[in-house]
Amino acid sequence: MASSLWDEECDIIVAGSGGGLAGAFAAAEAGFHTIVLESTDKFGGITCYSGGAFWAPGNPVNQRAGVDDSNDRALAYFQKVVGNEADADRQRAFVRTGPAMVATMERSPHTAFEWGPFPDYYADAEPELGHPIGRLIFPTPLPIRELGDLQDKLRLSMAADISGHAEPEPLSGGRALVARMLLAVRDTGNAELRLNSALQDVVMEGGRVAGALVATEHGVRRIRTRLGVLIATGGFERNQDMRDEHRVAGDAHLTAGAPGAQGDGIRIGVAAGGDVGLMDQCWWMHSVIQPNGRPGFIAALNGGMIVNNKGERFANESIPYDRFGRLLVKQEPKPGTSIRAWWIWDGRFGDRLPAVYNPMPILSFAEYEAAGLWHCGATLDALAEKIGVPADALAGSIDRFNGFAETGVDTDYRRGEAPYDRFLATEMPKLFGVADATPVGSPNPSLFPISNGPFYAAAVGLGDLGTKGGLKTDINARVLRADGSVIKGLYAAGNAMESVTNCHYAAPGCPIGTCMIFSFRAVMNMMGRSDEIAFDI
Repeated sequence: MASSLWDEECDIIVAGSGGGLAGAFAAAEAGFHTIVLESTDKFGGITCYSGGAFWAPGNPVNQRAGVDDSNDRALAYFQKVVGNEADADRQRAFVRTGPAMVATMERSPHTAFEWGPFPDYYADAEPELGHPIGRLIFPTPLPIRELGDLQDKLRLSMAADISGHAEPEPLSGGRALVARMLLAVRDTGNAELRLNSALQDVVMEGGRVAGALVATEHGVRRIRTRLGVLIATGGFERNQDMRDEHRVAGDAHLTAGAPGAQGDGIRIGVAAGGDVGLMDQCWWMHSVIQPNGRPGFIAALNGGMIVNNKGERFANESIPYDRFGRLLVKQEPKPGTSIRAWWIWDGRFGDRLPAVYNPMPILSFAEYEAAGLWHCGATLDALAEKIGVPADALAGSIDRFNGFAETGVDTDYRRGEAPYDRFLATEMPKLFGVADATPVGSPNPSLFPISNGPFYAAAVGLGDLGTKGGLKTDINARVLRADGSVIKGLYAAGNAMESVTNCHYAAPGCPIGTCMIFSFRAVMNMMGRSDEIAFDI
């Protein structure tokens, strides 16, 4: 029963409807009245844009699949990659809690998961600890009809939302993950799922969060919460003013973030006294700029090479996208554009991108050419002139690259040596059923010479999969003040919190995994059950 000061009451408020749903399920399944707030008209946020996989090593799904791994080995790997740049206790909390979170989620008949291959992103740097095949789990596909009246309330995939691509049936990837969690939360009978309901502020009483102000289509509602508020609203990648304030490289129009990623949750936490960190950081990626100005995520390059606006190669093009993106940050964009580099390939691939898989639909060459983003030249000199790079520099870069393709050894950047490189070249085509149509280099499967005209170039920009700076938190996702003290009743997870990975992207599925796991830890703390997910400090 609500008092005169409040419009209604509940036990727990979860702001955000992506990975935070893992926390919402844990609370509602335990019998606590939980309200999930989504600021937009669709559930799922950036999680729906993702592949839906998450990193929670040593979980029951991977154990049943017979994956040769252990939580101890994964923790050692994560600690090696992240080092002392992030709090050691938070690192342990993240890795150690994954199995318990997955086991809890699996108590719902809706949350069906399976193991799928995808190497850790630093398996080359840490060969004894990184997993060359991967520790990911994925949601199983879900027929959209099983969502019932929720099916029109689920955010579209990245390809559909950004470029109008038709959605496949059944649901897969991030949409399947969010859909399964929505069904799990709803069917507990203890939760409410609310669209167009934006967390506007938190209300403090006696030094702790007592409730929230929520902006709805019918005005602002005051909701009292008996246990706490979890901010799992995502980052601020779609807010250019906030990006500029914190000097985040790149542009809001080239992010792959969802529309609700405006940073509101972070600002609310700061207004309540919370401290922030990593505010200039993102989960970076390199992007094939689309004719509509939006990003085209480069996920699996298997041909050609990438040069900067000086015509110089600057990285192993096959390394994971965040690692490549961090090198792309250092490249100057072409004046007046977002173009930081050019993807160069030759006639053996025709006028299509030499990639195993593109999360975004690739349009016709003519559409990109009309937008000034793709070019073709009968000779390398002609191509260099069209893209505005020095012809001699481009020719020199390609000659050197072709030498590497002939010997099979890239002495500059070691392309084709890491497990991830080899996976893209030899295993990923099998996963997508394109192995017969996908060429494999020889003697190095990742290297092809650029020698057969005509020659092609596609504009590459700096994109991101969301910001990773946010509210500072402890091992239980409690928001901290600058002096390290806890703001009672206020929690943050996912891209609304300072990432436990710091400036690294240790493995695929870390963004979703950190949100799900710390949302889970948050509600367990609210319910007084943190001792059930204790870990060795």
